[in-house]
Amino acid sequence: MHTLRDDTFRQIGGLMHAAIGLSFPDSKKPLMLSRLSPRLRHLGLDSFEDYAALIRSADDGGEFQMAVDLLTTNETYFFREPAHFDLLAREIGQARQRAPQVWSAAASFGDEAWSVAMLLADLQQQGRVDSGWSILATDISDRVLRSAQRAIYPQERLRHVTPERLRRHCLRGEGESAGLVQIHPRLQGKLRFGQLNLCQAIEPLGPFDIIFLRNVLIYFDAPTKAAVVDRVLEQLRPGGLLFIGTAEGRVPCRTPLQVIAPGAFRKTGVR
Repeated sequence: MHTLRDDTFRQIGGLMHAAIGLSFPDSKKPLMLSRLSPRLRHLGLDSFEDYAALIRSADDGGEFQMAVDLLTTNETYFFREPAHFDLLAREIGQARQRAPQVWSAAASFGDEAWSVAMLLADLQQQGRVDSGWSILATDISDRVLRSAQRAIYPQERLRHVTPERLRRHCLRGEGESAGLVQIHPRLQGKLRFGQLNLCQAIEPLGPFDIIFLRNVLIYFDAPTKAAVVDRVLEQLRPGGLLFIGTAEGRVPCRTPLQVIAPGAFRKTGVR
């Protein structure tokens, strides 16, 4: 059993904060211990001090990115926080923008982005949006983005997708692939993927009509959180919608926002 000393915990946390803005207060020490201990065993390392030295080195073999993945990846599934998708459908129905441009800014394994794609495809079929809609899915982790691009998921992850949507937008695996679901190829052309660090300057990507920034702000301290939100909102059109996790509280930023529902905001200003 590996032991995580306080000074080593602070050292690893400091590396994470300096590189990508992740915040690790003392309360997250058990999380770091539980998430990284199996990795130390896999690598055959004797101590967290050895692991800290590895991820601090210039030739880490991609281990720093692996540590980021292990420390930030939480449970995800399709149509998480369904009230946001219901609100999005209502707002799109009332909007003048007929081909919404969407950014899933912390896309992780892609569950959120593919959920939005299913919704927009359904609205297109109903004549409520035009065919020009598109989705950009970004994440700091190239590993999770590769998984998102494969668009293959355990069926359990789609437990909140209605049977009708499953039939329209998914292909069920058979034989050795039983229990897996693949997103239909006709949806896959609607998504673009890219690696992006939200804590660094962002080149112009939009403008977007809708941005999802859900369940990522919890990893940042208050100053970093405010900087990230303002940086992301620069890519959102006035009148556009921002979604964050409903448990993430108030949005700390300078950009004027109107609260329209828990975790949902409209960027104010001239359209």
